[in-house]
Amino acid sequence: MSDRTDQALPILIAGGGIGGICAALALARIGLRVHVLEQAAQFKEIGAGIQIAPNAFHVFHALGITEAITRAAAFPEALIVMDSVSGDEVTRIPVGPEFRARFGYPYGLIHRADLHAILVGACRRSPLVTLSASRQVREFEDRGDRVTVHLESGEALDGAALIGADGLWSTVRTTVVGDGKPRVSGHIAYRAVMPASEVPAANRRNAMIIWAGPKTHLVHYPLRRGELFNLVAVFHSNRYEEGWDSYGDLGELNERFEVTRPEVQGMLAKIDSWRMWVLCDREPIKEWSRGRTTLLGDAAHPMLQYLAQGACMAMEDAVCLAAKLEAAGGDCERAFRDYQQARYLRTARVQLTARLYGEVLHASGATRDLRNAYLSARTPEQAYESMAWLYDAREAADSWR
Repeated sequence: MSDRTDQALPILIAGGGIGGICAALALARIGLRVHVLEQAAQFKEIGAGIQIAPNAFHVFHALGITEAITRAAAFPEALIVMDSVSGDEVTRIPVGPEFRARFGYPYGLIHRADLHAILVGACRRSPLVTLSASRQVREFEDRGDRVTVHLESGEALDGAALIGADGLWSTVRTTVVGDGKPRVSGHIAYRAVMPASEVPAANRRNAMIIWAGPKTHLVHYPLRRGELFNLVAVFHSNRYEEGWDSYGDLGELNERFEVTRPEVQGMLAKIDSWRMWVLCDREPIKEWSRGRTTLLGDAAHPMLQYLAQGACMAMEDAVCLAAKLEAAGGDCERAFRDYQQARYLRTARVQLTARLYGEVLHASGATRDLRNAYLSARTPEQAYESMAWLYDAREAADSWR
């Protein structure tokens, strides 16, 4: 680790979610001082479960937190796609020993709050990281030798550079890119968590299961070593609300899923209060840096959740950015250019592929039949190779260099 504790100004990070906190930890590990500015009153995550594929574990290894993640995560036996109308199993991808042998790391399921807490804990143990809550960035100025951030409170802070990790509705992106509001997909997601003991026996399996249906799907899987189950119901809707913490409409939910199997409706009936968010993304871009400012995670390349890679891509960004800053000897402008060059093709591919997966999951008619026929004919080995571009550690590492 480099020793740069004499660094005159810290690198400022706008946003204390998974991407921002991961970036803080990655930068501290190369000896850089970091100050994270979080607009909420405390550092915590809103949400429930997320999937952590082998490329995420490659990041955990680089950050030295694999053991803590392993203690908090659940590890499914398989990834399963079911047809929510017929009840047929479409495909099953084992993610046990053979999967680990192919990719070098497991496939895990973790509560978003647990992952965030592990990252925050590691940052709090570092003397190079300062975490400040209730600090909302209003605007910033690049002064050539530094960046000055102006907060809603009226306070002004100087930093050696600024990383915008402030999510889909990024304030920093507005200045750096200026491309307006996110693209509304027309899809909406409801999320909930329930005790494993309340899950109907038919669905209480150690697997990540997707019930794919016409313009709908339901995902459920275990969390916290199997103590909880995560549920995410997605359907097409014209409803639009910014944020991640609005309440869902049970009437609309039940209407959208009325043609699905009892196994699906039985899971939905177990929840009487859902949190909802509107699914948005943006068109891929190749330049998200300007001078001493850059973007990371959803601020740079927001994506739909159909590949379960939003957090994984943000964490990959973090270790890549740290590697580029170390290679550039602290030259932020050069490092930021090198970072976006290394990352933009990979993240663009995930953004566009996620859109395609959403259409495939929600197919009906001939498209649904084609999906089922194609996926059911694949062997596990063929499935692994179709994922290699995304999960293989060497592929991920290539985008960090």
